[in-house]
Amino acid sequence: MSYINGVDISSMLSLEESGVIFRRPDGEPEDLLSILAGAGVNYVRVRVWNDPFDAEGNGYGGGNVGVDRAVEIGRRATAHGMRVLVDFHYSDFWADPLRQLVPKAWAGLDADGVAAAVGDFTALALTQFREAGVDVGMVQVGNETNEAVAGLQTWPEMCAVFAAGSAAVRRVLPEALVALHFTNPEEPGRYERYAATLAEAGVDYDVFASSYYAFWHGTLENLTTLLHDIVDRYGKQVMVAETSWTYTLEEGDGSENAVTEAHPAYPATIDGQAQAWEDVHRAVADVGPAGLGVFYWEPAWLPVGPPSERSANQMLWDRFGSGWMSRHAADYDPVHAGFPHPGCSWENQAWFDFAGHPHATLSRLGRPLASVPTKD
Repeated sequence: MSYINGVDISSMLSLEESGVIFRRPDGEPEDLLSILAGAGVNYVRVRVWNDPFDAEGNGYGGGNVGVDRAVEIGRRATAHGMRVLVDFHYSDFWADPLRQLVPKAWAGLDADGVAAAVGDFTALALTQFREAGVDVGMVQVGNETNEAVAGLQTWPEMCAVFAAGSAAVRRVLPEALVALHFTNPEEPGRYERYAATLAEAGVDYDVFASSYYAFWHGTLENLTTLLHDIVDRYGKQVMVAETSWTYTLEEGDGSENAVTEAHPAYPATIDGQAQAWEDVHRAVADVGPAGLGVFYWEPAWLPVGPPSERSANQMLWDRFGSGWMSRHAADYDPVHAGFPHPGCSWENQAWFDFAGHPHATLSRLGRPLASVPTKD
């Protein structure tokens, strides 16, 4: 398998529907996947939500990435020669350490019922990917599942979900790798506890995946040490499923960004962004052959319009789901309906400027570690 230089572009369809245009270095409009493939990206990660729509069919935002839309992104990535990582959240909207909400359709199920539903949903969704000819190389069973998944919060219940999802992957796409995804590597003992618990429960998986954002997650030396330990103790492959860095502290659409302040790790410049990206790759490559690679999170999530057009932007976010959270998500996720960034919170971490022109560092971003060997 080739070393992974991947990107998560799950918001792509909603951005296109909102009129966002991506451009080649010469300024001419171009398909996003063509630009990324030409730069050297070889893997696309796409999140999958069960039902990211309200009863009237209005999308929750974040790309409105249900199965059908995820398959379409995967099909287009495959057409450009990229492999695909399918990232199941097992939620109708964002799943992360702050929230692991049960899908609406599973709300009345007990823990055994949820695990069974995970297996059925995973199998049906992956069958759609397979029948569409998508080159799925890896499947993520849950997203940043630190202490919960699909609304379940005990480790025996969580392990049953992981096992059910994994079994579905093995059945439908037996050649695909199964990944489990966690975060907060900076917290001592966390990853060792997770890996030991999974081993004790006999959960079948191939890849222990970590998020790593230098704003929040400690040093790269610590990350390498933790991942190396998981390889040595448990025989797993490892990777970074999410990372990013700011190239500016400016805001581009009238909606506050997730990262708004300078950080001492790297400057908020395009060169600082490229160096941060390369350093994360080196940290994973330093693990050895079991270090599979890195995915950059949403390097193409751009504003749909400037801050001066905030009201018009809101209409696009609500209509097409091109912002972080539309007005229609409040009933499903009321706790986060008041987030300060209903629009794009990530444009200052993109690989393109606010008008869709790629950074001058695109060749560095697309080929961050030309010296990393191909792993067979």
